[in-house]
Amino acid sequence: MILDIVEIGDPVLRRKAHKITQIDRDIRLLADDMLETLRDSGGVGLAAPQVGESIRMIVIEYPEDDSVENSPMKTYKVINPEIIWRSEETVVGSEGCLSIPGYVGNVERNESIKVKGLSVFGRPLKISASGWMARIFQHEIDHLEGICYIDRATEIFKPSENTETEAGSGAAEEPQVGSAAAVTTAEKAAPETSAEASKAQTVSEALAAVPETADTPAA
Repeated sequence: MILDIVEIGDPVLRRKAHKITQIDRDIRLLADDMLETLRDSGGVGLAAPQVGESIRMIVIEYPEDDSVENSPMKTYKVINPEIIWRSEETVVGSEGCLSIPGYVGNVERNESIKVKGLSVFGRPLKISASGWMARIFQHEIDHLEGICYIDRATEIFKPSENTETEAGSGAAEEPQVGSAAAVTTAEKAAPETSAEASKAQTVSEALAAVPETADTPAA
């Protein structure tokens, strides 16, 4: 079943999600519905709060090797995900969000991470991720803490009409990161706190200063 994706302004996006203590058929059905919703949206990651459920579960589907054309898709359904290690190396990438349509922002993330969690059958998972996969995990796990990418962005843009983004065919032929969408740069940026000052509940409040004609960062 395809679920409705909530947008910024809904309080559920700003709550810290509850830990899942019982994994049952309802949780597995929700995970299946989230994956179906993700595929329908053209995204590559979705957190339970984005479909109105304040629980700690994410789904991700992204090519196993994004440098290879037609690489097999890697699918994750992770309950209670937790980042247990982060690389010192960071990179800046352009992220969008299905819950904040029409905007993208430059966000600095760790290049590599390790995540632990549970499968939808309660089995322990340990996942090592680098590059875009690491970015997607970080973006989705942020959602479980009530954090949106606009809180971490050093710059936020409205893509121009002539600029293709990952929400569509994509400048880098990458799908929108359901939450995290994606065009990376290899450049490391100094962290800024401009967006951290804003925990606004609506796009109009959070993005009031966004240039209307700014170009989307290049792939």
